Amino acid sequence: MTSTQPQDTETGDDGSSAGTTTWSRVVIFGAATLAVLLVGATVGMLITQARQSEQAPAPAAGSVEVGFAQDMSMHHLQAVTMANVARDRSTDSKIAQLAFDIGSTQLEQVGRMKGWLMLWDQPEDLLGEPMTWMEQPQGHGGHGAASGSASGAPMPGMATSDELAKLRSLSGKELDVYFLQLMLRHHQGGTDMARYAYDHADVPAVRTLADSMLRSQGAEMELMRQLLAERGARPLPFP
Repeated sequence: MTSTQPQDTETGDDGSSAGTTTWSRVVIFGAATLAVLLVGATVGMLITQARQSEQAPAPAAGSVEVGFAQDMSMHHLQAVTMANVARDRSTDSKIAQLAFDIGSTQLEQVGRMKGWLMLWDQPEDLLGEPMTWMEQPQGHGGHGAASGSASGAPMPGMATSDELAKLRSLSGKELDVYFLQLMLRHHQGGTDMARYAYDHADVPAVRTLADSMLRSQGAEMELMRQLLAERGARPLPFP
């Protein structure tokens, strides 16, 4: 009597089903990514609608609110890219979990900021020089308007194309260490923008988000320094 065999999705000794498992992970993470973005955008739009219902004018182009949302979205998306590499390729559970947490949190925040920009009738993407909404010539900590990065990255802390390519080429402990170094520097670079937005934004929701970034990324930076020390590595230089 012929019986129907269920499809086996576990990896056998010969590794023949690895492709199926990998594809399943891609589908799951892709769906999760879309869900996080939608949640963030919905939260952002609901908060902004509540503000507009109070007859408050929408922030204008060049304002702290719009500039912060545009620049920080761009900054965050690179962090998500780096986190996804570590999440998918690291064999260290501590690194993979940290990468997952960073990617999920920052993707939700990107959705929130893009939701604001949509309701403010402002472009989601940066059209001119970055960080021009930070009025102080030297900003906080020496990174003022349009200061960019000495390495050629668009904003402080961001990785260059060569650094991203190197991250993707590594594996094992080298991948883990380089990810921690890049992400720690990335967090350090975003701190100035978040602090400036917290100090100068007029929209309460923007200040709340900036404060949340400062708190969560502060804790993550401490953890990354600890993880680097455990692996006998040091942070990358940061101006």
